[in-house]
This record gives sequence, structure tokens and C-alpha cells, in this order.
Amino acid sequence: MDAAFTAEQHEIRRTLRELLARSAAPDAIPAAVRTAEGYDPALWRRLAGDLGLPGLALAEEYGGAGCTATELALACEETGRALLPTPLLATAALAAPLIAALGTPDQRAALLPRIADGTLTAALAVPGGSLATALGLTGDNLDGAWAGGGRAGGIQARGPAADGGRRLYGEADRVLDGHSAGLLLVAAHAGGYPRSRTLLFLVESGAAGLARTRLTSVDETRPLARVELRDTPAELLGADDTADAAAALAAAGRTAAAILAAEAVGTAASALERTVEYVKAREQFGRAVGSFQAVKHRLADLYVRVEAARSAAYHAARDPEAGPLALAQALEAARITTGEAVQLHGGIGFTWEHEAHRYLKRAAGDELLFGPVHRLRDHAARRAGLFGPAAASRPPVGIAHGAGA
Repeated sequence: MDAAFTAEQHEIRRTLRELLARSAAPDAIPAAVRTAEGYDPALWRRLAGDLGLPGLALAEEYGGAGCTATELALACEETGRALLPTPLLATAALAAPLIAALGTPDQRAALLPRIADGTLTAALAVPGGSLATALGLTGDNLDGAWAGGGRAGGIQARGPAADGGRRLYGEADRVLDGHSAGLLLVAAHAGGYPRSRTLLFLVESGAAGLARTRLTSVDETRPLARVELRDTPAELLGADDTADAAAALAAAGRTAAAILAAEAVGTAASALERTVEYVKAREQFGRAVGSFQAVKHRLADLYVRVEAARSAAYHAARDPEAGPLALAQALEAARITTGEAVQLHGGIGFTWEHEAHRYLKRAAGDELLFGPVHRLRDHAARRAGLFGPAAASRPPVGIAHGAGA
């Protein structure tokens, strides 16, 4: 595999880093997260209009740039460095791939160009707050148990009605950017319990019976919402009920995991860089804190951890099958690095006045939403057959190569 980036990919990273350095300083984050949207709408329009971030991985026929998940991952690494509150992950990494995979030609033509130009944001709403399982990252999503299994709970779909539409009833918690998204992709059960299957539905932000409440979250740069649907009109995503929503969710989840891994690496790298600068300037006992050997060793260990996670994230951006494991490594690196950053900043690192706590909260919030790390690794190992029949049924290496014949 060629691990080198193209000139265009380097330019995406450089341009975005320069823009965020000018427009998304750490002191601007509190003001952005306290807006009704949970992010800076003016900056989002610049990111979408000038740089085309939401459309990086969308086909040119829908107004996108026709790039790959690698370019989107590089962009998210930079937004992760700045802890930028933005609907990019929910819209471009979760919702857009599902619309592209399952949507009818008319649905794709109506929605994807608006996503590409930034005029439409979208969010994926799954019941039970089980986003990681719904995406097939921490468990099997094929049986639909994460969505209520067709029994009480979850979100139920009724219909179709005379006009071909459906009606949704239920609620979803911890919906990323769900309070402000212009479009919701809702996972719901159709067919009743005997013939229940999980499908995806499109719900417009102004639909009747839709109530959205922004929740208090660990990381305020990741706005979460509770979405309540009370006989809410919805449109099936796709032409009919035969669409394999679980497979599409799992495929989107692997790619999203690679993108999120790159973002987590950006968060960890920025926290480490800020910590290195601090210990160079902070003096204790007449010398810089960073000159002490114990501090040097801690920083060196963190550097190795972050660079290893970066390599895994870049590999996963090119091969999404490695996404869940890369995400586990990146989330672990972010958690440990940001925790050490708070410790090495000393007393100031524990205060609200310093931004170190924001990095720690981003790492903790992401692991709560997309992890935990041990479950990501466990499910990846089971998918690979390490603990199941697939691993047990493999013949010994000598027999596989014809030994003893």
C-alpha cells in the first residue's frame, strides 16, 4: 500500500488548518457551542461553500468533489485538532453515505446536492442511544435488538398510508446534532413484531409530531439531542421494504469509524503539542518542567501512542474494514493523551479557564458515544473469527499446506 498522500490531499489539510487557525481559536468555542445550532453557522457556510467539506466524499454528479473517505478523514483530523463544533461528522460521515447507498434516484438527487453545498445538515437517529451497535461497531446489528426488536420500545413505523408515506412513533436518545439537523434519518421497525424488520426513514425537521430536545452532554462540542416522534409523517429511504438497512448501517459504520479515528488522532496530537509547549515554558525549581527526565519519558510515550494511532487511522481511511480497530486505537490514544495533558499542565490544567479540559471531554465523550474501546476490539475480533467457529474450524497450518499427505 502506498502510504504517501497526494499533493491535493496535502493542500486540503494545509488550507483547512490555516482557515481554522484564523477562524476557530480556542476562545471562540464557548460562543459557538452556545448558539442555537451548537456551532458557528457562518464558519460552517465557509467550510461548505469555500472548501466543500460536506461534499468531499460525494460523487460529482451530486455536486460533490468526487474524492474518497481519505480526504474526508484528513479534513476531520484538522477539525479534531481545533475541537471544532460542526455537523460535518453527522452529515457527511453518517447520513450522506446511507442516502447514497439506499436512496432512490429521486431521493439522492433531491438531498445529496444540498448536503454537498452545506445548505442541508442531517443526523442519524437510532433508538436506545445505541449508535455504536446500530453501526455494527460494538455488536451485531443484524437481529435488530438494538432498535427494540419490534417489541415495546424502539421506534415503530405504521403504514404505508394511501399516499405511500409512513407514520413513526417512538423516541431516540443521544442523537448527534439531532436538535439542529434539517433532515433526520430514523431507524424504525416496520411490519409489526411477527414480520419486523429495521428500515430507515426520512423525517424533515418541521414534520408534525416531531419534538427535539438538546441534551446536556459531557462534551459540549458534540451536541446530542432526544428526538420524539408522535405519529410523525416519514418517507421510506429507498424504493421498498427489501432494502438491507442493517448491512448499509454496518458499511457506513466502518467508514465513519475510520473518519472518527482520524479526528480523534487530531484531538490527541493537538493536546500533546500544547502540552509540550507548556512544559517548555513552565519552570519549576529553577528549570523548565520539560527538562526533567520523567516528564520527557511520559511525553515520548504519548508521542509513540499518537503516531501509532495516526498510522492506523490513515490505513483505515484507505481500507474501511480496519475502521473499528483503528477507532479503538485512536480513542484509547486520545483518552490517555488528554488525561496526561491535564496532569502535566499542573494546577491550571484542572481549571475552567484552560482548554485542556475540553480535549479530555472530547476524548471521554467520543468513547461514550462510539465505544467503549474494549467492545470495539472484542467485536472486531469476533468478526474476524478469532473466538468463533470460523477460527476453530480452520485446519492446522501444516494440513492446510498439504503436510503429511
